[in-house]
Amino acid sequence: MPDSAQSARSNQLLAGLPQPLRNRLIGRFEPVELQTEELLCTAGQRMRYVFFPTRSFISLILPLEGHPGIEVGLVGNEGMVGVSMLLGLEIAPTNALVQGPGAAWRMETSAFLNEIKRSPPLRQLLNRYLYVTLGQLAQNTGCTRFHLVEARLARWLLMTRDRARSNEFYITHAFLSYMLGVRRAGITRAALSLRKRNLIRYSRGVLTVVDGRGLEEVACSCYATLKDDYTRVLGKLLPFEAA
Repeated sequence: MPDSAQSARSNQLLAGLPQPLRNRLIGRFEPVELQTEELLCTAGQRMRYVFFPTRSFISLILPLEGHPGIEVGLVGNEGMVGVSMLLGLEIAPTNALVQGPGAAWRMETSAFLNEIKRSPPLRQLLNRYLYVTLGQLAQNTGCTRFHLVEARLARWLLMTRDRARSNEFYITHAFLSYMLGVRRAGITRAALSLRKRNLIRYSRGVLTVVDGRGLEEVACSCYATLKDDYTRVLGKLLPFEAA
């Protein structure tokens, strides 16, 4: 389980709170270790917990009838799962599926709603994060409609690298399908193109970003836009540096 003080600082939202408030929240959080492909909540159903990742990252997946679903958001230590609580609802708008295992903090939704009501600084900070999240959802919609698969794949791999805080991470074929919402053949062609340019390496489920700068040049503009939005709205740089 994570050390309390270190884990609080490792989540950027918690680190942005006044220290007395942050310490009080820490006392109410439960430290957990999330496992790969663990389903944290299901769209349309009540959420039991909100989650603040510290060493894990989570895909927000929109289920579609007759399809496996498509990833519409990715949450790492820059954010939280359950920001829709700000609207006073405990119903999950998407599935939340653990992509990268590791440590996180969680709190029961009813308790978290009470914290939001009693703490204006917490509500203000999360309102800003909600704005960023809505921007990410909108950006991903446009990206899916207009950008080429190879550019979208490069953007997604960079976002995953940033949240994994490593140039190397494990990725399953299921997540490859979720992330772009295209046929497996399309993903295979795009990945092969990136491999031929020596930007990535993939072996036995482990993907390695070989040339991060080169991958950024291939990625669509959405990658830079999302990072800039976070900085502009929350007033801090995203802590996305490869280990």
